[in-house]
Amino acid sequence: MAKKKNRWRFWAILGLLLAALVGAGLYAGFSWARSTLMTPFKGFAGEEKIVRIEPGTGARQILNRLAREGVLAHSDLTRLYLVKILKDPVLRAGEYRFSGPLSAPQVLDKLIRGDVVTYSVTLIEGLTLEEQAEHLAREGFGEEAAFLKAMKSPRLIADLDPRATDLEGYLFPDTYRFSAGTAEAEIVNTLVATFRRNWQQGVRPRLGAEDQGRIRDIVTLASIVEKEARLDEERPIIAAVYANRLKHGIALYADPTVIYALKRLGSWNGNIRRSDLGVDSPFNTYRYPGLPPGPIASPGLRSLQAAADPADVPYLYFVSRNDGSHVFAETLREHNRNVAQWQKRYWRKRWTQKAR
Repeated sequence: MAKKKNRWRFWAILGLLLAALVGAGLYAGFSWARSTLMTPFKGFAGEEKIVRIEPGTGARQILNRLAREGVLAHSDLTRLYLVKILKDPVLRAGEYRFSGPLSAPQVLDKLIRGDVVTYSVTLIEGLTLEEQAEHLAREGFGEEAAFLKAMKSPRLIADLDPRATDLEGYLFPDTYRFSAGTAEAEIVNTLVATFRRNWQQGVRPRLGAEDQGRIRDIVTLASIVEKEARLDEERPIIAAVYANRLKHGIALYADPTVIYALKRLGSWNGNIRRSDLGVDSPFNTYRYPGLPPGPIASPGLRSLQAAADPADVPYLYFVSRNDGSHVFAETLREHNRNVAQWQKRYWRKRWTQKAR
């Protein structure tokens, strides 16, 4: 019944327009129609108008809405142009921004292409999947529970990492743009697809044939490097320190793995204590040798590249200079001297200055 009613209305409008053309003169009527369609029109206040078209909205409803909002001068004439000239393509749902005067074909072009408004969100390097889900929800891109549900499933990465139990480490940190209403699962798909693209283009070419199947180990190492490094030039050196320790059978003793273990246990309060180094978790590299079971955060491209191709250096130790850089050492004796200088003396001096 709805289709018959719309068809009847279409032919009725066409008949009225033809009658108007005959009555007013064919040329004058044609000129009016062409002018109405092709002349840029703006019937709303302000510089722009935002209109959200809900999924499932029909073309006629969309055009009527745009006419009411002052975007189109004549909805029925625009509908005729859409059907007869453009052959009735689909008008896409979404949120649209209309700026300044636009002709009917320009408006239709936006709707046909789906040129919707998008919003930017940045996911920084080193976040856990829970932190990424929280950030996306806080920025208004969806529900945290829905993000977590999608991120807790390893399905999207199962072909690359059959041992993955979730998407930790594979949600690539970057700046993204999404349209309003984009489903949480679709956003997660985009994060993983971006990881895949960066892996294929920026990481995989650095690997030898024997390392092509070690994606989980490389991403895990990269996630530790991401949490330790601040300077890009130090990432390959820090990766080498951990790779050398693994090669020599020395425990990693990486504080970020302890913090991750505490987060998983729900007992992280922002400060790591000496007693925390004994926490019983397979992610605690003070207690369990080798790499942790999986990534502890989402590494960026530089950390992934560093883990795939560590520097050729003999270092086994490093300590922070407290300015983002590190001092590296080959022997434990040298490392202990560095710790005394850059940690014990440094902090003793800082505390003394504060006490004055």
